[in-house]
Parts: sequence; C-alpha cells; structure tokens
Amino acid sequence: MKVTFPHMGHFHITGKTIFEGFGLDVVVPPPCTKKTLNIGTKYSPESACLPLKINLGNYIEAIELGADTIIMGGGVGPCRFGYYAEIQREILEDLGYNLEMVVLEPPDVHLGEVWDKVKYLMRSTWTQSLKSIHLAWHKTYAIDQLEMELHRLRPREINFGDADNIFKHFLIEIESCSTKNQVKKTADYYKGELSGIPLYKGKPVIKVAIVGEIYTVLEPFVNFDMEKILGRLGVEVYRPLFLSQWINDHLFGGLLPIKGSKKAKKLASPYLNYFVGGHGRETVGHAVELKDKVDGVIQIAPLTCMPEIVAQTLLFKVSEDFGLPIMTIYVDEQTGKAGLTTRLEAFTDMIYRNKFLGKKEEIVTCMGI
Repeated sequence: MKVTFPHMGHFHITGKTIFEGFGLDVVVPPPCTKKTLNIGTKYSPESACLPLKINLGNYIEAIELGADTIIMGGGVGPCRFGYYAEIQREILEDLGYNLEMVVLEPPDVHLGEVWDKVKYLMRSTWTQSLKSIHLAWHKTYAIDQLEMELHRLRPREINFGDADNIFKHFLIEIESCSTKNQVKKTADYYKGELSGIPLYKGKPVIKVAIVGEIYTVLEPFVNFDMEKILGRLGVEVYRPLFLSQWINDHLFGGLLPIKGSKKAKKLASPYLNYFVGGHGRETVGHAVELKDKVDGVIQIAPLTCMPEIVAQTLLFKVSEDFGLPIMTIYVDEQTGKAGLTTRLEAFTDMIYRNKFLGKKEEIVTCMGI
C-alpha cells in the first residue's frame, strides 16, 4: 500500500510523519503548481470549487509517482467538502485509475468509523503508531509557532526575504526530525536565527487578519502567497486559523492548552448563531474577536463557497458596527496574482492612510473575485 493525500499548507509534514509511523509507504505529491491546477481543472466539473480541482491534481500527480491509495478527509453539513471523495473517486475511475480511497470522516462526529479505518491503515504496532501521532503534533505546533513569528518579522525586516529563507530551511529540517527532543532543538535553533534578523526600528506597521475557508487560508499556492505580499506591503498578518488549532479542536476535543475557535463561535452568535458548514461561523466570530487587535480583515474563500458567502453577508454588519475595514476575496482557476496584488495594495493603503496620515476615508467592505 502506497498512500498519498492532498497538499494543504504544511500538512504534508504532518501527514507523512503519521502515516510513515503507521508503517505505510508514503508518496507525497509534488507541491501545488499551475500544472497541478491545470490537471485538476481539466477533469473536474466546471462548477466544482477550487480545492476539489487542486486536490484531484495532487492525486493524479501522486499516482504517477506510484501511489495506489488515497487518504482523504470527509465532512458534514452544507459544505460540499463532504462530497469531494465520491466525486473524485468517480473521476479517477473514469480515467482508468485503479486505486483505493480511504475517507476519514470528522472524528468528533464519526469516531467509531474513523477508529475502524485507522486500524485498517495501521501496519505497525499501536505503540509506534501513537508515537508517530505524538511526534506529528509537536512538528505541527512548532511549525505554526515559527510561522507566527514569521508574520511579525516580514513587515519589519530590512532585507525582505531573510525570514522566509530561514523558515524554508527550518521546514526541511523539521521534516526529518524523528523525536520530540529533535523537534524542540530544531525549533529553538531557528527561533534564534529569526531573532537575529536586522529590523527597522519604529517602522509604522498595520495589522490585518486573514480569515475564511481553511484550505484557501492555509495553502499558499491558492492564495498566491498572500501573506508574503502583505508582508512586503508593511502588513503584519494575524491568522487565527492554524493546522495545530484545527487538530486540537477536532481531533483532541480542545483538550490541549492552545487557542481554539470556541470563543469565536460564541462571539459570532449575535450575527450567526447556527452551523452553516465549513468555517463560516468562525469567519464571522474571528472578525468580531479581533476588532480591537487588528486594523482590517481579509476574508478569502473559493468561488461559490456557500458557508463563506453566508459569512460575507454578515461581515458587512460587523464592519458597520465596529468601523472595521473588511475585504472579501473569492478565488478560482481564473484568479490572477496581479489583480489580487492590486486589490491588496488598495486595501492596505486605505488602512495606512486612515491610521497614520489622519485621512479619514470611507471604510468600505468590499468583495471581489
């Protein structure tokens, strides 16, 4: 059994660590590129949302590298993510690929079913498998902590790109760590490297939160490295959604002492007090939660994403109530980096002028593709 899974941010490090600990051969698909998108778009329904198309491209590229089993997440509620696996299975069968697809449904809803599939996948002992999950968690948490520091440094570094280069080397080394102690030593070393980067003193920096659908928030290919673009524009990114937080909320029941989404769900209740699928409720709640901590909010989601469309209609009211600039960006295979960059420049320039130059321009909550 040679397993593969879709790319989403740095999940390939987490997934590889877990499944290799299960005793499985792992085929990590190549990083998402235009080729990945073109393959997925070619064989997917035109109306399908962008993550489905790119995931399909991931699978086909991995199959060409020898993968014969796909491990895929499931979903519940109105979000179409719950249908991905069946749609992709049929497409791959029509293309003549003979493979197995193992769908892991949300454990907080289908714990027994997930347990059975985990046992089916395991080729090693329970002890070794649990150690791999433990190690994967520490890698994921360390990555997220350094990425938070990366967000703080980008708009302040004198030589733009220094922090990203250090973070890139950190990812390479953290992937090869085989013990918790190695993870800690590696993280501590690269924290020291980041702390030595020359920074501008007293540089005016604005803070912008990025909220929205988890895949488009975490996968840099899909959002055109939005965080890096914002850093170059002098923006410190605040992202309330990280992989470690999602794992703690949905796999560990929020038991670990790290920030989760419970508070955001409560704060969303005056505007949205029921589950609409995906991260729609969290999107609204995080905007309310961060109203006094950031200067603006950017919502990003796949085109036609129903939960985020619902959230966006309510973000208009959040923006109006708190005087908070909010911009919504929908992405699909037609989205271009140049147009996206122009919109980010205009949005951040408006915030900068309001905050530092005393030019009280009209705060507009805007959407776009």
